[in-house]
Amino acid sequence: MEAVNFNLVYNSLSFAIATFGASTVFFFAQRSQVAPAYKTAMTLSGLVCLIAFYHYIRMFESFNDAFTLIYGEVEVTGSQFNIAYRYVGWLLTVPLLLLELVLVMRLSKEETFSRGTKLTVAAILMVILGYPGEGMVDVGQLNDRWMYWLLAMIPFLYILYSLVVGLANSITKQPKNVQGLVSNARWLLIISWTFYPIIYLVPMIYPEASYINIQVGYTIADVVSIGMFGVMIYMIAQRKSDAGA
Repeated sequence: MEAVNFNLVYNSLSFAIATFGASTVFFFAQRSQVAPAYKTAMTLSGLVCLIAFYHYIRMFESFNDAFTLIYGEVEVTGSQFNIAYRYVGWLLTVPLLLLELVLVMRLSKEETFSRGTKLTVAAILMVILGYPGEGMVDVGQLNDRWMYWLLAMIPFLYILYSLVVGLANSITKQPKNVQGLVSNARWLLIISWTFYPIIYLVPMIYPEASYINIQVGYTIADVVSIGMFGVMIYMIAQRKSDAGA
C-alpha cells in the first residue's frame, strides 16, 4: 500500500468518526424539539450514529495496528485490519435505519409492526449472508465471494422493493408538507445502499483493486446513509411536529 492510500483510508476513517460523533450529540439534543410521537425515531437516529461512532473508532485502531507510515513508507505490522467491526456495526445500524423511516412516517400500529418486522429480518439476513464473502479477495476465492454476494442480494432486493413499491402508497398518505421529504429520505437510502453491493463486486471485477481502498467506499456510503439520512429523519419529524401531524 502506498502512502497516499494510507492517508486516504486514515483520513476517511477519521472523518467518519467526527461525523458520527457530532451527529450523535445533535440527534439526542434535538429530541426535545420534536413531538412525543417522533422522539423514538430521533432516539434511533442517535443510537445508530453512536453505534457507528464506536465501531469506526475500533476500525481506526485496527487500521493503525495493521499499518504504520514511517518516513513516507507504509509498513505492514503483521496485525490484521479487522473488517468484522464494520459488519457488526451494520448488523445493528441497518435494521435501525429502516425502523427510523417506518417510525417517522407514523403508520398504523399494525402496519408499523408488520413492515418493521419484515424489514428488520431482511436487513439482518443481508448483513449475515454478506459477511463470509467480504474477506475473500484472492483470485481463488472469488467464486465463493460471488455466491455470498448473490445470497445477500436476495434480502437486499426485497428491501429495495419494500422501499420503492411497498411504501409508495403510505407516502401519499403523509401530510402534504412532508411527502417530498419522506420520498427523498427513502430515495437517499435506496441510492446510498446501492453502492454497497457495487463496492462488494469490485474485487471480482477488478482483482488488482486495493482491498483497503474498497473500505474507503464503504466509509463514504456509511456517512451518507447514516449521517445524512438521520438529518432528513430529523427534518421530517420537526416539520410534522410543527404542523401537529
